[in-house]
Amino acid sequence: MSGKYKVPSETRIGHVHLKVSNLEKALKFYRDILGFEITERIGEQAVFLSAGGYHHHIGLNTWHSEGANKAPKSGVGLFHAAILYPTRKELSNVTKRLFEKGYPLTGAADHGVSEAIYLDDPDGNGVELYWDKPREEWPTKADGSIKMYTKRLDLEDLLKI
Repeated sequence: MSGKYKVPSETRIGHVHLKVSNLEKALKFYRDILGFEITERIGEQAVFLSAGGYHHHIGLNTWHSEGANKAPKSGVGLFHAAILYPTRKELSNVTKRLFEKGYPLTGAADHGVSEAIYLDDPDGNGVELYWDKPREEWPTKADGSIKMYTKRLDLEDLLKI
């Protein structure tokens, strides 16, 4: 094989697998608040969750982290796991649910290509909930490449739908 390799355009990030300190506490967030369903459980140490019956989008385990402190904000590691919602309406629905449950947000942004809500799971792992705007609305530079930005997301407008 010669030349620069390019990953196939159909490639997707399949799942995120997180180390958590307490499986039940993590399930209260990912299952009970965000609405993911359990597809498999391995005793009291691991659980796999999905949307729509996929084998798993999120894996949670305590194999090396049971009772551990929250994830540090500084240093190397996962910045956040991003969960893509199919529509703005679905992002609105999950945001309303977070507010109803009194779950704190850490931010909200319009990135030009998407709108995003940011929060931390019970273990301090960053989570982004977002939807992609239609591709034809994505801002571009003069050369045609994408020009993302970070602006304040109008939460009132999001919650109206």
